[in-house]
Amino acid sequence: METNDWIQKIQAGDKESFRLFYEAYADYAIRTASAITRNREMAKDAVQETFIRVYRQIHSYQPELPFDPWFYRILTNECLRLLKKEAPLSKFEHPDLENDPALAEQSFDHLADLYDTIQSLDDAHRIPLILKYIKGFTEKEIADILGLNHNTVKSRLFKGRKRLKKQLNIEEDE
Repeated sequence: METNDWIQKIQAGDKESFRLFYEAYADYAIRTASAITRNREMAKDAVQETFIRVYRQIHSYQPELPFDPWFYRILTNECLRLLKKEAPLSKFEHPDLENDPALAEQSFDHLADLYDTIQSLDDAHRIPLILKYIKGFTEKEIADILGLNHNTVKSRLFKGRKRLKKQLNIEEDE
């Protein structure tokens, strides 16, 4: 089923369409939230809150605009809200790549190193990189999702890539 069909049916009150929508988006949302929060349990909470907010705010969605940036803006905002709430604790918890079935298929050594390096970046640079290179959003969509100026997103992506490259080179030299 097409996303716009789901949205129209959800807006009309069809709970079965919302369930199908949830099943289609939940895994992707959890992966994205895990990358943003660095904590699988916090990611699950963020995703749960995101779907509640989507359900409550679905009437404010404008169908002429792409749905994914709207959805991921809500998800990102929810992740950031939980990170602020749990800030002192979140720095000590990391997702368990080996025991996480959703991520296990991608846990090759070089990907795990890259993942760890991305996770070591500060939120201002890490989150735009995740949205751009893992979720495939354009710079303009990232600006909309994060509520930033387009040039700010470009700058953060540039600096994030530069920091990532520098950290990966340091690790290779050791």
